[in-house]
Amino acid sequence: MEFGKEIRSEFPIFSSVGNQNLAYLDNAATTQKPKKVIDALVDFYSTSNANIGRGIYKLSMEAHQQYEDSRTTVAEFLNAKSANEIVFTKGTTEAINFIAVSYLEPNLEQGDEVLVTGMEHHSNLLPWQRACERTGAKLVVVESDEHGEVSLERMEESINSKTKFLAISHISNVLGVMNPVKEIIRKAHIHKIPVLVDGAQSVAHCKVDVQDLGADFYCLSGHKMYGPTGIGVLYINQAFQEGMLPFLVGGGVANGVEYQRITKYLPTPFCFEAGTPNLAGAVGLASAIEFLQEADMADLHKHELKLYNEMLAILEGQDNAIVYGNPANISSIVSFNIKDIHPYDIGNLLNSHNIAVRTGVHCAIPFVDSMNLLGTVRASFGLYNDLDEVHRLGDVLKQAKPGDWTRNRPNVRYLE
Repeated sequence: MEFGKEIRSEFPIFSSVGNQNLAYLDNAATTQKPKKVIDALVDFYSTSNANIGRGIYKLSMEAHQQYEDSRTTVAEFLNAKSANEIVFTKGTTEAINFIAVSYLEPNLEQGDEVLVTGMEHHSNLLPWQRACERTGAKLVVVESDEHGEVSLERMEESINSKTKFLAISHISNVLGVMNPVKEIIRKAHIHKIPVLVDGAQSVAHCKVDVQDLGADFYCLSGHKMYGPTGIGVLYINQAFQEGMLPFLVGGGVANGVEYQRITKYLPTPFCFEAGTPNLAGAVGLASAIEFLQEADMADLHKHELKLYNEMLAILEGQDNAIVYGNPANISSIVSFNIKDIHPYDIGNLLNSHNIAVRTGVHCAIPFVDSMNLLGTVRASFGLYNDLDEVHRLGDVLKQAKPGDWTRNRPNVRYLE
């Protein structure tokens, strides 16, 4: 598969009115969708739309088969032992809340400790914080170093006999640094500590093998890997499934329901998917996975690294630019600021030149606060980006000057 301009023709948004010259560099927030994925959604609604598990008729059974085939595709993509380890969710946020409520809270007692890192997205922080509040457990934060990285040594120092759970992002959504999750999981397992990995930022950029990592729980969002919004995945290692209660209950999770009898739930994963699932979303996610599998992930990594290195060289050549993170441990995200200019003014300037980036705290306020920053400008790359777009961004940054935010609201965050 060719990357950059050669593949943009497969993404309809780039040929739509007003977007022909769009430099879309906000892929860490969401990716654009290839025609293959859009067609899969349209085709499902046009030819196969029916509810599953409730109809003994051809259309319903066809829809059910497509849904379960999608589960198999995800399982193979992540190298899960079984498709029954794959639970469809709305996204990473719901998946993490699922584990916090259905697994962690029932297993926590007052005085227990839950480890998170200091770089986590709010979605991999707030559910654990709430679980601790409800149970009397303690949330322990393993802080990152000056490069925004979490070392094995700091993680080991934080583990003790009270530690009952560990949650960590595979790749930081703020800086793009990759955590040594395989080694951290191995250290945690020595102490019999289960580990959840937030993979929202990793699956579109590197090969993920949950068995090789040793992850107990792994979460991802379809919309960050060229798939639809509203669909995500929670991988639950089969060793942890027994005894877990459903996060939601309702239609499709039980048989033989009676008023006065304790409900017996269906086997996993069906007991974890109450109500009508996002059928088209699952089919679209499977299509996105097939699209990604057509690319060589090693070649994609090289492509994104080339863009990153060029962006880094441009910023390092600009006296008033500040880049955050460890350049040796980043490939798809560049987080930076221009001295004495509010990040929002930079975002507005780039927008005026049809360049889309993310500005602010990136749903990681404690992490950004730990770096004593108001926020950052974040450019994040995907397989359709190219060097011309990086050069356009660099050229526009030379025009940067204080704007309304810098002059009138220099210390204000719009949406934290």
